[in-house]
Amino acid sequence: MAADRGSQSRFARLFRVLASTPEGQDSIDIGPNWFASVMGTGVIAISAITLPIIGDSLKDFAIFIWLVATTMFGVVTVAFVFQWIRRPNLIRGHANDPIMAQFYGAPPMAMMTIGNGALLAGSAIIGEAAAYKLAWVLWIIGTIGGLITAIAVPFKLFTQYEVRPDGAFGGWLMPVVPPMVSATAGALLIARMAPGTLRETMLYGCYAMFGLSLIASLIIISLIWSRLAFYGSSGTARVPTLWIVLGPLGQSITAAGLLGTAALATLPPPTSTAMNVFAILYGVPVWGFALLWGALASSLTIRTVRRKLPFALTWWSFVFPVGTLVTGTTQLANHTNLPAFKVAAIALFIALISAWVTVGIRTLHGVFRRNLLAPRAGKPAVAFKGEVPPT
Repeated sequence: MAADRGSQSRFARLFRVLASTPEGQDSIDIGPNWFASVMGTGVIAISAITLPIIGDSLKDFAIFIWLVATTMFGVVTVAFVFQWIRRPNLIRGHANDPIMAQFYGAPPMAMMTIGNGALLAGSAIIGEAAAYKLAWVLWIIGTIGGLITAIAVPFKLFTQYEVRPDGAFGGWLMPVVPPMVSATAGALLIARMAPGTLRETMLYGCYAMFGLSLIASLIIISLIWSRLAFYGSSGTARVPTLWIVLGPLGQSITAAGLLGTAALATLPPPTSTAMNVFAILYGVPVWGFALLWGALASSLTIRTVRRKLPFALTWWSFVFPVGTLVTGTTQLANHTNLPAFKVAAIALFIALISAWVTVGIRTLHGVFRRNLLAPRAGKPAVAFKGEVPPT
């Protein structure tokens, strides 16, 4: 009985904290950026179980990580929704913040990451039928949410948010990448759909979302490159968001590979053959650019670490984007059967695990100390090229 009363008191305090005003002593702030931790954890499971050569031996590990990610998704969603109901002013503040609003693309991607993991790993626990239904539900909700963010957030960026000339950053990609994740998740669902018009429509719809996200991402990546060239880096916690660029690149390679495979079972040749070949013709050049960007992002990150890089939730940018590059490399390995891509996928996976462990430990430390949970009014990051940030 005493244990039950203790548990009830802890839950009561949790809900009191979530409902408290920003000025409250116990107040915490669960923003949409917290879903990036779910994305980063979920992609570990997907990457592990699909790896060439060693993927089969990592099946139990992938199932465990999927359970962890699913639990995280449930906790963050409950906290986020509860705040949305009890503290609508805080949520409106997130939506009106030109930085935080970009991360509203994270919840849809987190949903679909959990759905993909259910099909690939979770089905061993909940069964194929339940995993298929769960993946469909999360895909539908995530796709609708992702299409909304892809329109609404850029619209507010164009019409409402005040943006500095050096304001372009990796977070601008977050609202437009969800449709690419929808294309990837949709390809996994297509493989389990009955032949017919609906299946073909789904395939072409996924390719449309592939293009929607890809073209928007290329525009934003160009703006980020331009900002770095003209203004430099910020030297702050915004620097890790440069890694988000790998997200649409790696995810698009993954989507092209999975959609090409799905096309072979959905459409007659030569269309299906062309779509499958596109996975290589598109994937290999983009993979090369992804390696270039990874080298640049690494150099800029190391430069900032030497000047003391503060920990923030933006560090999860080191995880999910690299995870998409792992899955993209795996698709290239599957389509080309080249040992080079197989080895590269495993090497990138090792780097992914290292990043996940590091960021995960720092996040838990920040949660226990509550400095990651405290509401804060951030100032716009100022880009610079000198050795010392401007004051």
